[in-house]
Amino acid sequence: MSIGSGIFLFVVGAILAFALQLEVAWIDLNLVGYLLMAAGAVIFVIGLVLAARKRQSTTTVRSGVGANGEAVTERRTTATPDEIL
Repeated sequence: MSIGSGIFLFVVGAILAFALQLEVAWIDLNLVGYLLMAAGAVIFVIGLVLAARKRQSTTTVRSGVGANGEAVTERRTTATPDEIL
């Protein structure tokens, strides 16, 4: 969701900065457009980083005997985003 939000903010900012030729006395729409584009880019990058982190998976299983005498099995598997593809 953050990737889409970042793209949306960037597009709205670009429209305000480059497409509108409207002047309002109390606000600078070009500056608001540039700020929205910057915020959209930051949110997009954060979304990509979080999406890459979600793709990592770790499974751990060990074998042994627990304190109460029961068999305990544990295995560890780690997959990074490069190995998943």
